[in-house]
Amino acid sequence: MGILSGNPQEEPMHYGEVFGAWTYLTSLKGIISGYQTMMNHTGDADLFKFIENMVDEAKREEMEMEQLLKENGVGLPPSPPERAYSDHENIPVGARFNDPEISAMITKDIATGLVACSQVMGQSTREDIAMMFGRYHSNKAQAGAKLLQLNKDKGWLVSPPLHIETPQSVTV
Repeated sequence: MGILSGNPQEEPMHYGEVFGAWTYLTSLKGIISGYQTMMNHTGDADLFKFIENMVDEAKREEMEMEQLLKENGVGLPPSPPERAYSDHENIPVGARFNDPEISAMITKDIATGLVACSQVMGQSTREDIAMMFGRYHSNKAQAGAKLLQLNKDKGWLVSPPLHIETPQSVTV
């Protein structure tokens, strides 16, 4: 039996897994802080609830990532402070992110997170790490679908130009 057979939790993490998990955790910490700030800017109740759910999910992932890294002797990245809550009306209109902008930023974050999860899954040799990131990927895909529907319902979706007509093929 080789070093990579048996219980995955007893296998060492390779450098790619360490870097992927550490980088993902660093991003999660920034996402939590950033989304808490976005909650202060949004005036839409549905978007606020969506962001709140995203923060809760990110905090669960953060705890799992920290536990994984600690168990494997990897130092943790620093955490920004929790953001205070405020009423969005207290933020001047010109200084406030509007709801479609917030939604677009979160859409971008979800897409980036899907790629990051796929990358760690693809480079993992430990099944437990691959499965953990597979779960995160699935959660992000579901959140992306919910946000897409919210964007459509609210009229915030800015679609690219639609390609309706195709050119006639030229035969030589």
